[in-house]
Amino acid sequence: MSMLRSLALVVLISLGFGQAAQAQRLVSALSDKLVSIDSSFAGERLTLFGNVEPETGSGEKFVEGPFDIVVVIRGPAIDRVARKKTREFGVWLNTDQLVFKSFPSFFWVLASGRLDDISSMEILEQEGILPETRPQLAIVHGNGEPRLFGTELVRMMTEKKLFGVDEHGVQMRSNTLYSARVSLPADVPNGNFLAQTYLFKNGEIVSHKSEGFSVRKTGFERLIGTSAQQFPWAYGVFCVLLAIFTGWLGGVVFRR
Repeated sequence: MSMLRSLALVVLISLGFGQAAQAQRLVSALSDKLVSIDSSFAGERLTLFGNVEPETGSGEKFVEGPFDIVVVIRGPAIDRVARKKTREFGVWLNTDQLVFKSFPSFFWVLASGRLDDISSMEILEQEGILPETRPQLAIVHGNGEPRLFGTELVRMMTEKKLFGVDEHGVQMRSNTLYSARVSLPADVPNGNFLAQTYLFKNGEIVSHKSEGFSVRKTGFERLIGTSAQQFPWAYGVFCVLLAIFTGWLGGVVFRR
């Protein structure tokens, strides 16, 4: 019995060393940590690049692939309302509606290949990598059908290029070196963004890493946006006075 226990202990130790030798980690960086929006902003492209290296302390100099990379770019979470219009007595009215709490304002998936070749749909859904899973993960309340409203919400966000999947968005420069480029549209939301990188091997996630960056208005646009949020009443009064003055000035000019 003692011999069997010793043999089992040796096997477990060997497995442990084998797993440690195969451990890997991601080392990555973003081309820009801050995206500034001004009056001439027409969109921006960011580059995420990185490498797969042995885990710190493993004693290994190389890692064995092949690897697959999936990068998920997620924008600030907001409350999104989805409404359904129906025709009542010849008039279009909003009837059913759902509120999706903490719903991403931006969600793009970049991959080094076809997602169904990289891993199973079960793993991708479980990790929340697919855009169509985002409504299911949001806290929902209202009087509409969650599945139907969620599908339509993702469709509309995709049409605005705020949601999407690019299965050629990650380029493998070598067995371990990769780069990914994400395009931010002109109407990209302001706030803190998160780039989550998943390392896949044989269909399983073996490592992941997160990088943050911010999108901020600058100059006069930032002053207007900050004033509207921090001093809404003063901002509203100023807009009304500006509209009155503009109307009066236009009347004076055209009268002459």
